[in-house]
Amino acid sequence: MAERDDRAELSARVGRPVRWAARLTDQGRDLLLYARSQPAAGPAAPGPEYRLVELMPSQMDVVRVFTGLADRLQVPPAPGLDARVYAAVQDRVSGRWRLYLTEEQTASVAYGLWLHKMAGSAAEANRFSRDHGIAHIPAT
Repeated sequence: MAERDDRAELSARVGRPVRWAARLTDQGRDLLLYARSQPAAGPAAPGPEYRLVELMPSQMDVVRVFTGLADRLQVPPAPGLDARVYAAVQDRVSGRWRLYLTEEQTASVAYGLWLHKMAGSAAEANRFSRDHGIAHIPAT
């Protein structure tokens, strides 16, 4: 809690009596900054061009790696996918991550999961294909 002198100074600044005030710790300031940087849950669906895509935590991990490599990939993620991944919200009941993606972004997720599949684990890509009816098929 702020001392009497601090409250008097605050009262002079705001032009009214300040009866109590708290002084934030460094961790408190960090918490406020961090809390403001968290994405807010968006509307139910942003528009007709978007579809709901739900990802298991392991699939979301793959997509985060994929979007993180964007500047080094020959076939980068679809435009806006990184923002959609950042804004994703995890459903507390199912544990799945909920994203609203365009058709192009959904295909891009399938590509990222295909890369992961080729690197050694097919489970995430296979599940995505079953759940959403889309899989990346490389050009021959």
